[in-house]
Order: sequence, then C-alpha cells, then structure tokens
Amino acid sequence: MGPVILILILNIKMFMTNCSKGHFPPGPRPLPIIGNLHILNLKRPYQTMMELSQKYGSIYSIQMGPKKVVVLAGYETVKDALVNYGNQFSERPEVPIFEEFFEGKGLIFSHGETWKTLRRFSLTTLRNFGMGKRVIEDRIIEECNHLIQNFESHKGKPFEVAKVISASVANVIVSVLFGKRFDYQDPQYLRLLALISENVKLFGCPQIALFNMFPALGFLLKSHKTVLRNRDELFSFIRRTFLDYHQKLDINNPQSFIDAFLIKQEEEKNTSTDFFSDKNLLAAISNLFGAGTETTATTLRWGILLMMRYPEVQKKVREEINQVVGSGQPRIAHRIQMPYTDAVIHEVQRFANILPLSVPHATTTDVLFKNYYIPKGTEVIILLTSVLRDQAQWEKPDTFNPHHFLSSTGKFIKREAFIPFSMGHRMCAGESLAKMELFLFFTSLMQKFTFQPPSWVSHLDLDLTPNIGFTTPPMPHKICAISQA
Repeated sequence: MGPVILILILNIKMFMTNCSKGHFPPGPRPLPIIGNLHILNLKRPYQTMMELSQKYGSIYSIQMGPKKVVVLAGYETVKDALVNYGNQFSERPEVPIFEEFFEGKGLIFSHGETWKTLRRFSLTTLRNFGMGKRVIEDRIIEECNHLIQNFESHKGKPFEVAKVISASVANVIVSVLFGKRFDYQDPQYLRLLALISENVKLFGCPQIALFNMFPALGFLLKSHKTVLRNRDELFSFIRRTFLDYHQKLDINNPQSFIDAFLIKQEEEKNTSTDFFSDKNLLAAISNLFGAGTETTATTLRWGILLMMRYPEVQKKVREEINQVVGSGQPRIAHRIQMPYTDAVIHEVQRFANILPLSVPHATTTDVLFKNYYIPKGTEVIILLTSVLRDQAQWEKPDTFNPHHFLSSTGKFIKREAFIPFSMGHRMCAGESLAKMELFLFFTSLMQKFTFQPPSWVSHLDLDLTPNIGFTTPPMPHKICAISQA
C-alpha cells in the first residue's frame, strides 16, 4: 500500500505544481516560421499591439518570427510588473540589432552585473557633475540663449527646426560627457548628430524589425549595414576623443564623465572584473549621448508643433510666463509658480508619446504574474503608449488637453500614470536632467517667440501624425518664430 500512496502523493504534487505555474499568456494564433508577422504593422507596431490588447487584455503574447514575446498594457499591469515585480522584469532581452551594436556593453542594453555597476557609476558621476543642480541649470540656460539667437536669425521666416534643436539639447549632455560645447555649425558635431538621428530612426524601421526576428537575413538588409557603419563612425570619434583625455587627464581634478570613467578604470585595473573597459566606456558614452539628445529634442519639437496647432494654449502659456517671470530669465524655481505651463509641458510629453514601446525588458527568472507563467529570459514589451493613453487614467486620452494635469482651481496635479520615463529599476537614468531641460528650453523659447506655421498652412491643418522610428518625432515641418518685443 505504501508505494501506491507515495505515487499518488507525487502525482498530486506534480498536478499542483503545474496548476501553480499557470499557463503562458494568450495571443493570436501564429503561423509556422513567421509567427504573427502577417498581422503586425511593422512601421508602427505599437498600433497593432494596442488593438491586440483590446482583444486579449492587459497581458498577452505575440510571436515575432520564431520568438514568443509577452506584451504588458495599461497602467495597473505595467506598474505591477515594473514596481511590485521589479527584480523579475529588470533584464534586457538579447535583441539582435542591439546585441550586435553594443555587444552587451554600456548602460541601456547591457545585462546583469554590467548594467548594475555602470548604472550606479553613471548616476553618481552625473550627479557629481551637476545633474539636477544649479550648475547644470546654468549650462542649460546658456544653451537656451544660443538657440534663441539662432531662431532670431531667421527673422520670422519659415525654417526647419529639427537639427538646431538637437544640436542645442545635445550640448547639455556633451558638456558633461566631454567637458565642452560645440558650435551649431561645427561639421563634425553635425555629423555625429546625424549618425545618431539616422540610427534611432532605423532602429524602428521594418527592415530592422525583420532582422531582429530573422538575424540570418542581416547580409540582405541595407538598413542593418547602415546602422553598423554609423556605429563604427560614432565609436571612432568617441575613441579618438577619450585618447585625448588619456593624455590630458588630471586624476585630482576630473572635468568630465570621461575623466571620471578613466580614473575609475585605473583604480579597477587589477580586479578580475571588466566593468570599466574601453568598450563599456564607448557604449556608455554612446548611450548617454543618444538618449540625452533624442528624447528631449523630439519632445521640444512636439511642444512647438502643438503650440502652433493650439494657439489659445500658447497664448495662455506666454501670459503666465510674463506674469511670473516678466522679461527676466526663466529658472527652475519659477516652475512651482507656473502651474499652467507645467501642465502644458507634461501634456506635451504624454500626448507626444515618443517611446511607445519603451525599451524591451526580459525576465530574470521564471515568474508567475497575474496567473500567467512567464519563463526566465522571455522578452517583455512594456506598451508605454497604453499607459499614456489609458482610458481608465485619462479623461480624454487621445486629445491634447493640458487640463489632464490641472485641478478645478488651476493647481498643477501629479498623475500616477504619467510615466514617459518608464518606472522601476530600468527607468531613464537622465529623468531629472530631461525635466529640467524641457522646462527651461520651453519657457525660454515661449517667452521670446510666438510660433506660427508658414503662411500657406492653416494651424488646423498641421499634421500630428508621428513619424516612423524607435522614437516617434513629428513629421518634417517648418515653423515661423516671431520675436516678441
């Protein structure tokens, strides 16, 4: 009788284990080899994923070629995963284009201890060089003044704003990384910005999406070759730059992020770890340069476009700036006195939705989440657009409406579902810098100019369709910056 009871107990235990594991999240039926490729909008995959979340709920799966991916949608589910299950969802998947580009190095796409060590070092170093403090505020204001001069030089005539805004915003992080700023006309600087901009666009294009599903196709895809060629040119510049720093380095007086990294590299040279290698420096600089430029510059471009589209909002922003700041220089200390302007900036970020798929996550262990079993190493897409446009969180999710961030008495209110920088362990390391930049650039420009579309375009006809890319900038357009006396 004993062996029979033992077998029965073991069978019950196995049954209970399988039940507790749950099952993999549901999703559309995949086809052989291509998975769900046939239903995916490769130019704007987040649109397909939003539609699927309506059908399958806030957690579902989609098959990208041979790989199963889990998608998390809506504020409650995303918060639960990234905060309450933060450790379990804190890895990065091995996405082929990013693995080939960064080789597991740097800050954004690195794994395990490399990521933890470099993130800790980077946050400390950026703070030491003034991130979130008065010293960096002064640098941003200096850059605002250069940008204002550039806008004034067009004398109210139409011009394209993308390159000069990128050059201006990039100079803030460049001053921390390299200890200097570049002239907006510097050909080498403009080339670096063009390389970063092209790669960010290509990372989100259909060809790279195909490469990530079927890496063996890389040799056939032009975009894949362009991305790697751009990387080599960008890394070559950074490598030449930090060789110069090696020669000028004063270990008692670091002047930049590169100085601090090289000093740490020297301190760690006899350890068995390789966290402070030249390759990690290359990748980290590339990450900070790209992330510190692209997202803030893109948000500012959306801000100007939306002010042209909604002139009544622009008028109220300018009135508040004049009332609080007058003709003086806007500073961070003014923000608390400017609830309407603060609400407009937040609503620009929410509505612009510039990173709709966030940056992909992966599970660090087998995890039971909302009764679904997700194995270790599964790629997880945080559908950020579903949080910023969550109908349960926003009164008018698909409409530009600054009152999302205002109380009935006109006071600024924080909203939990406002997470354009994501949340949890992998949230954007540069959030405090980006917030400071957005406020100072936006208020400085709005104080000096009225923004209008060219005379041949009605403000009602301005195109608010996002462009294609890893981030979603506005479509190319021209602006008129009319100086305010």
